[in-house]
Amino acid sequence: MVNLGPKKSPLSSVILIFRIPYYTQWGQSLLISGSEPALGGGNVKLGLGLVPFHQGEELIWHGRISVPIGFRCEYSYYLVDDNRNILRWEAGKKRNFSLPEGIKEGEVVEIHDLWKTASEALFLRSAFKTVIFGGGLNFEPEPPLRTNQTKDNHEDSIVVVFKISCPTIEEGTSIEEGTSVYVTGSVPQLGQWRVEDGLRLNYIGDSIWESHSVVRKVDFPIKYKYYHSCKQQDASLEIGPYRELALDTTSNSIPKYVLLSDGSFRRIPWRGAGVAIPMFSIRSIDDLGVGEFLDLKLLVDWAVETGFHLVQLLPINDTSVHGMWWDSYPYSSLSVFALHPLYLRVQALSEKIPQDLKQEILMQKEGLNGKDVDYEATMTAKLAIAKKIFNLEKDEILGSKPFLKFLSDNEEWLKPYAAFCFLRDFFGTSDHSQWGRFSQFSKEKLEKLISKDNLHYDVICFQYYIQYHLHLQLSEAAAYARRKKVVLKGDLPIGVDRNSVDTWVYPNLFRMNTSTGAPPDYFDKNGQNWGFPTYNWEEMSKDNYAWWRARLSQMAKYFSAYRIDHILGFFRIWELPNHAATGLVGKFRPSIALSQEELEREGIWDFDRLSCPYIRQNILQDKFGAKWMVIASCFLNEYAKECFEFKEDCNTEKKIIEKLVLIPEKSLWAGKEIEVQRSLLDLLQNIVLIQDPEEQGKFYPRFNLEDTSSFQDLDDHSKNVLKRFYYDYYFHRQENLWRQNALKTLPVLLSSSDMLACGEDLGLIPSCVHPVMEELGLIGLRIQRMPSEPELEFGIPSQYSYMTVCAPSCHDCSTMRAWWEEDEDRRFRFYKDVIGSNDEPPAQCTPEVANFIIHQHLFAPSMWAIFPLQDLLALKEDYTDRPANEETINDPTNPRHYWRYRLHVTLESLLKDEDLKMKIRSLVIGSGRAYPTSEVEIKKKKGVENIESKICNIQLNVD
Repeated sequence: MVNLGPKKSPLSSVILIFRIPYYTQWGQSLLISGSEPALGGGNVKLGLGLVPFHQGEELIWHGRISVPIGFRCEYSYYLVDDNRNILRWEAGKKRNFSLPEGIKEGEVVEIHDLWKTASEALFLRSAFKTVIFGGGLNFEPEPPLRTNQTKDNHEDSIVVVFKISCPTIEEGTSIEEGTSVYVTGSVPQLGQWRVEDGLRLNYIGDSIWESHSVVRKVDFPIKYKYYHSCKQQDASLEIGPYRELALDTTSNSIPKYVLLSDGSFRRIPWRGAGVAIPMFSIRSIDDLGVGEFLDLKLLVDWAVETGFHLVQLLPINDTSVHGMWWDSYPYSSLSVFALHPLYLRVQALSEKIPQDLKQEILMQKEGLNGKDVDYEATMTAKLAIAKKIFNLEKDEILGSKPFLKFLSDNEEWLKPYAAFCFLRDFFGTSDHSQWGRFSQFSKEKLEKLISKDNLHYDVICFQYYIQYHLHLQLSEAAAYARRKKVVLKGDLPIGVDRNSVDTWVYPNLFRMNTSTGAPPDYFDKNGQNWGFPTYNWEEMSKDNYAWWRARLSQMAKYFSAYRIDHILGFFRIWELPNHAATGLVGKFRPSIALSQEELEREGIWDFDRLSCPYIRQNILQDKFGAKWMVIASCFLNEYAKECFEFKEDCNTEKKIIEKLVLIPEKSLWAGKEIEVQRSLLDLLQNIVLIQDPEEQGKFYPRFNLEDTSSFQDLDDHSKNVLKRFYYDYYFHRQENLWRQNALKTLPVLLSSSDMLACGEDLGLIPSCVHPVMEELGLIGLRIQRMPSEPELEFGIPSQYSYMTVCAPSCHDCSTMRAWWEEDEDRRFRFYKDVIGSNDEPPAQCTPEVANFIIHQHLFAPSMWAIFPLQDLLALKEDYTDRPANEETINDPTNPRHYWRYRLHVTLESLLKDEDLKMKIRSLVIGSGRAYPTSEVEIKKKKGVENIESKICNIQLNVD
């Protein structure tokens, strides 16, 4: 160890020495930033810089400060560059430190820390801490140990404080039930490797266990390990190599105290499994036309009995923008706070429902519980019945303490929501630009609208009433899931409907002249246009993203995990002009545009030619054949010989679509309307560069520009230059910008709640995305048919990283059964390359094939394996009588897709199907992803753990 300074410290002070092993790159260093002035007072630039030295094969960073007796602070470690710009910071909460009681002036305290990784911090999120390992909440912190009271604290001894985080202590255990954490090691005080004689640690709260031992200097170095035991299980020694504590006894600053912060208890990586199903797709005996929040209790029971720890839903916010089936799209929120009335159980609204209303409910159930969801009829029926019950009990409910508390706790969003619903119905549209003097929101107008003096006050209160009962019903289901140790996972949509409460109340947060979408990808070769306005991130940052923080806080009332829809949107969003109908001709926001100057330097100068639709007579003849002249006369002007441009009334995508509906000549291409529309859009999109509408002289390369005839007709020099700019723009130029953008926004989301966050990272993935997700502890998504490796046709689950959710399919693609039937050649390749058989594959996804694919995913290293319920039902032939193509939730290529799929079997019947439950549970237990209950299951799980433990030990020893 290097000499850390003078032998004696100043009077009435002690010396703190920080040590942490960490490998850095050239130009990087570590520092500590803490709450006290000695550590920068919260300013990272003023933090304590650390100095590196080698101890054996480890690179240790260390630093020292002199502090007064009684010193305490919070601190964290940061990785910085030479200018102290933050490159990375450790995960989790800030560290809390206070000097040991009884410390004397001039003594030295060494703090040995380990960098807190994001994957370790995940287990302190509510999904694990309060749900899966909720038993830890039974622990009461024990009194702190007073290190100065030990009789063996001699001058030739050192007080070693052992501290370990154990967030994954088995569920349902407590100290009274025999749960204990120990440390055993090479010295007598640690039992000399006799587990039964080890040092027991005290539980001090927040999953931390701590104790101390007085060790003679001559007994160093110490080798040790932690272990955990409880009455229900054998002692569990942590995996991996021994931990070691070595001191340099020749140093001038021999510590009197060594405080070890040893990170997390090293055990086989925890892995779990779950089931995914949209709320509307659930079917039970009690629901009316659609799945309801209270049905979740049955689904939770089924999850428990099949070994699952998680139930995943699609968004459940109110989407009733249009008052028709278009509102079935769950990602287009009317309000990011309000719950959807569709999921209300009307018979649970009151205990005093009169007989005639009970009969009406039964009649509606008979009419609405058909094959799939009838969105409009179900909404109409539920709201009509709810209104009748409301009229019977409104005085009693609206004056009750629970209701008044709900109103008070949620008034910030609930009152604008109720007013919006009233105005939507009054004006017959959600387009608030059509509301006259109410188009512009103000708190003064809001208070007048919701005033008790108004004739429509009951209409406002009815919205309060519906949201109140939705809250009660979802809260009941969420509490039930927590008690059963099942994680409820919600979904955070990337956008909101442009005609929503949020765009009405907070118009400054949105760019209303634009739309969001996705560039061409696996889902759609023409890209996607979701129609949402893009976010004004600059404006959002002014109040530290308060709107986002409020969204997450609201979600956390019900969920302990969530999926961030299209997480790429927090790095950059695919932005389209408001007049676009498809998702092809867009640009990334933010992004660094190509300037006219840099293009001109490379010999690119004819910007009208490159940025206007390239339409020549031969192109028209190829596309439209004999009808080209008729179509040209309707839509185009010939501005030069054989050169055409679109007329003013059809020079955007939306104008073309509108004109095609109204034009008298449409009878000439009857039966081929879709082909004509697609060809006209192709002409409009036949450009190479997109001119920035807001900034003159800025351009963006059109996606897949090489596919256009506009590009193909260029000279070779122009082609080569534009290809180079294209690949730079899409794959290199933006990486640092996008990384910085994500690191501004995503940490705010993650710190806004205690939920476990997963990111949907499918599509065109910039290279900065996965490192940032890893750094922030965001769990990615892996779908086997959409591998992130471009050279693979099918993903390899056994090679997925731990920080992922793996699944054979998702709501945005066909189910396992439908995918199997879609493409015969692909099916043959999968059967040969993945399953490993040269036989002819079955035409349908048989239970045996389904078993293989599900088995593959359960045995993957991924933290979570989550399966659409439809894929799990494929394990049993009894549930495959419905055509496979009817099981698909969403068709991303169709912007007007009707989201209406509903299970053809009730949850009650699934709960009674012991055969299916046993098939699934055997797979889950066998993979080590569930807690065993029977002796047979325990033996099976121990076998899996023994194999995994050997693998982990080999890996850790190699590392």
